[in-house]
Amino acid sequence: MADDLARANRGRASFVELPAMVIAHDITAFPAIDSALAELQAGSQRWARLPVMAKVALLRDCRDGVYAVRERWAQAAIDAKGLRGTGLEGEEWISGPWALLYALNRYIATLEGIAASGSPPLPPSRIRVGDAGRSVAQVFPNGPYDRLLLNGISAEVWMEPGLSLAEVPATMATWYRERDPQPRVALVLGAGNIAAIPPLDVLYKLLADGAVCMLKMNPVNDYLGPIFERALAPLVDEGYLRFAYGGPEVGQYLCASAAVDEIHITGSDATHDAIVFGLGEDGAARKRAGEPILKKPITSELGNVSPTIVFPGDWSEADFRFQAENIVTQKLHNNGFNCIAAQVLILPQEWTGTPRLIAAIEEVLRTLPDRPAYYPGAASRCERLSQVGESVALGRTSDGYTARTIRHADFSDRTDPAFAVEAFSSFLAYVTIPGEVERYSLDAVAFANDRLRGTLGANIIVHPRSEREHARTVERAVADLRYGCIAINAWTGVGFLLTETTWGAFPGHSLAEVGSGIGVVHNSFLFSRAEKSVIRAPFAPFPRSLFGFGGTLLPKPPWFVTNKTGASIGPALCDFEYRPSPLAALRVALLAMRG
Repeated sequence: MADDLARANRGRASFVELPAMVIAHDITAFPAIDSALAELQAGSQRWARLPVMAKVALLRDCRDGVYAVRERWAQAAIDAKGLRGTGLEGEEWISGPWALLYALNRYIATLEGIAASGSPPLPPSRIRVGDAGRSVAQVFPNGPYDRLLLNGISAEVWMEPGLSLAEVPATMATWYRERDPQPRVALVLGAGNIAAIPPLDVLYKLLADGAVCMLKMNPVNDYLGPIFERALAPLVDEGYLRFAYGGPEVGQYLCASAAVDEIHITGSDATHDAIVFGLGEDGAARKRAGEPILKKPITSELGNVSPTIVFPGDWSEADFRFQAENIVTQKLHNNGFNCIAAQVLILPQEWTGTPRLIAAIEEVLRTLPDRPAYYPGAASRCERLSQVGESVALGRTSDGYTARTIRHADFSDRTDPAFAVEAFSSFLAYVTIPGEVERYSLDAVAFANDRLRGTLGANIIVHPRSEREHARTVERAVADLRYGCIAINAWTGVGFLLTETTWGAFPGHSLAEVGSGIGVVHNSFLFSRAEKSVIRAPFAPFPRSLFGFGGTLLPKPPWFVTNKTGASIGPALCDFEYRPSPLAALRVALLAMRG
């Protein structure tokens, strides 16, 4: 074991600043791919038997590497997405280097717990039977810093129905319970939108499934590849990670390689089906017949048409403004290029607050800066979804920009593309559903479950007084929503950032009906039989939160598109995550209070 630890620690002092400019890389040639896969096959043998604390040492080295490239990483993404000089720069810090640093720290804690006791460090007292009868694990907050920096935010992981409290521990970290784990090579087909997704997917395959990884970068953000190679150099140097670059032909070659044992993709269902069943009419016929050409396991995260369900209540003007900013953030973080960007806002038809909330949303949309629609196809998708009914379009619509667009949709219209086509752009629809609270809630949940495409993430907004008055109704809505992540007064993007929660579609999809995907990632406590994660956040920010909203200290969250200090909070969060201390936490808190 001493030799393994020494081997894993070799790269600790090797991190230096990247050169002034990242040099463009070539498409990876097939012979180079074959060589890299052979190296991974050899590395998979070592990884399968590498002691847990040797893995911890490698993760600590990777943490050094990520911190060393954090500035270059964030600035490269800021420039690529046209955010230079705007208050939106913080998005690339928080959903880039900070998200990966956060994840590394949570995985390190998990592996240290496994080394010490054989299981992730989740006390039995934090696993209970929830209101819906499922076993529920309280996974966030963990420790005083979580309670200080994200005060008022909590997260649970709900287990599959029928899994008892006594059975939950045995479903955690199952790969580490195997006597003779088999070496495996996984192909990770990286996402092109959120910068941290590719390395986060790699970490999960390595640490949860025990598979070394070939990461094929997406052409949309492959400029980050050399930065990732530097950040994760300890894994590269030891033969546990390799990179490939190029278009579909490279992806096809990798998928077909006999050296690849399994595949994980973050992307679209069309790409998934092309991999599993093939292209064209032949592929469609094989899909109808249930005859995949892919003979290896594939997991996936494929997005959805995300709903946000608003419960009626007695809101103040400040409530309308804050929740409008919350909804607009759900839509326009990363300019809408998120797999769980809000797409259909569900509102109570009889609530007098409905027109006031729509007006507040339009006002927030009007005040935001224009930003380039960097992801391919955004303009055509937005145009298609805007052709039904009358839309309000705000901002630039030419030269690479797509207007921030909102329109009313008829929830009874079964042909509206807004319910079936993922916008992946700055388009937002809203529907109104009639009925008193209980009837409205049942119909809103049924609409989200049965009419909207996908099962990845859903949001609920409810005033605390309304939740207390209709507690059973809200509880039933959370239990009945068939989504892998549900956020109450928050955005499901928080569930993506919190590595403790599972991230993936609601269970039950098949290769032929893949929906939002199969399997999960993140999930740092390594649950193998989770159903969904539930996030809660304060309805109002500090200091209004002190007056009837739970007394929480969370100000305007740093991921809000209206936060004024996000560009400063992002680097401060990275500093804190790398070296947590009371002084670093205080710096973040002071910046957050100015947001």
